[in-house]
Amino acid sequence: MAGIMVYASMRTKERGVFKGSEVATKAPTQPAPQLSEPPALDNWPRWGVTHTQYSADNEPQDVAEQARGVLGRVPMLQNQHIMGWGVGNPEPSPGQYNFVDLDRRLTFMASSRAVPVITLCCAPDWMKGGQAGRTDWSKNHTVAPEREHFDDFAALAARVAKQYPTVKHYMVWNEFKGFWDPATNRWDAEAYTEMYNKVYTALKKVNKDIQVGGPYVSIGSSVRTQGPPSELSGPWGTVDQRALDAVKYWIQHKKGADFIVVDGASMTNDRGNVPDDFAAQGKFSAITTWLRQESDDLPVWWAEWYVEPENSQWSEDKRTAVQATALMEFAKSGVTTALYWNPQMKGEGECAGCLWAPKVGGEMPMAGLLSGFTKWFPAGVEVQDVRSSDPKVKAMGQASQVVMVNTSDQDVTATVDGRQVTLKPYEIKWSGRGGA
Repeated sequence: MAGIMVYASMRTKERGVFKGSEVATKAPTQPAPQLSEPPALDNWPRWGVTHTQYSADNEPQDVAEQARGVLGRVPMLQNQHIMGWGVGNPEPSPGQYNFVDLDRRLTFMASSRAVPVITLCCAPDWMKGGQAGRTDWSKNHTVAPEREHFDDFAALAARVAKQYPTVKHYMVWNEFKGFWDPATNRWDAEAYTEMYNKVYTALKKVNKDIQVGGPYVSIGSSVRTQGPPSELSGPWGTVDQRALDAVKYWIQHKKGADFIVVDGASMTNDRGNVPDDFAAQGKFSAITTWLRQESDDLPVWWAEWYVEPENSQWSEDKRTAVQATALMEFAKSGVTTALYWNPQMKGEGECAGCLWAPKVGGEMPMAGLLSGFTKWFPAGVEVQDVRSSDPKVKAMGQASQVVMVNTSDQDVTATVDGRQVTLKPYEIKWSGRGGA
């Protein structure tokens, strides 16, 4: 249990902490926003971002326009939660809806050519044993709806789907929050799946074309086995079997699903990245392969992924290089969707891994990496092996383009795809091929 909580606390810190409570006021009735249809694309984009507590709608107008360009130049997936992470309580009291914040986020997403995704988390306080009309943000990420309110949560999901008819993809809940059972020292997959099935049914009644996925559980790993013996391990560590058991229960008892969702980190709970920062990314491929096998090849979504240990002091170049290696693992293992948790901050200053510089604008390296992978490695493209004469240079290609990354802190000269190249420390380089 300790290992799981270390991972959970790490994620909470990265996302920001909500404190205090709010008293709901009667929100004025307003029509749903008229959102433009998502762009028509030949292939599913595969790559995208999740908007968090602070995003483009919190920026000055000129910075917001830059963010719109960064996200929209190559249309990608954009995801937003229905409560928290930048939006308020959507139903503070039974039947009293407030979609002002969600409307604003979805409007921005549409304006930046998004393929929109919604995460159905979290739940209003009155569904979790709290008081109607009040929102205790300190409990938003730790409490699941009570069983007697699963139907109410499903009804809220349906109401959201009616509010935003252009959104056709929904993830149900987030990281099994509130579904840990301390009495049995395992995840309460039975309760989650019961709630999931009600949400799935409700959404399909709104529109049969809506795509729904779960269970969105965190898959952690460790060097020392924690909990029961695991069926999945590698040089990157041993996966916690309790997470795998929760996934298998959901697979066996779900009413239906259009995709399977998980999240996780390359780091182990007890020793960081093993055997090293780059090789640890192989964990994502191993888990993806396992998920595809267990689910009879359902499309695999990674709702979040993390590669950097706390207090790492990585440079932005190294951070982006490790991320590039993770994206390669996702593409090579056949991941259908990978959503980057965008760590934008409220104020001006250093913003590790951000897509643009908060308050002042300016594109950050991770934005270019995501755009490149979205353009050249959508879900429909055939990923091809690319030979590199030096193992320090990792490479991947498709018919028209190769991406390569120097995983060392020194210049490396290597023959990649038949061409000699020199890469600076942690440099990422794109190269056309096949006459492109």
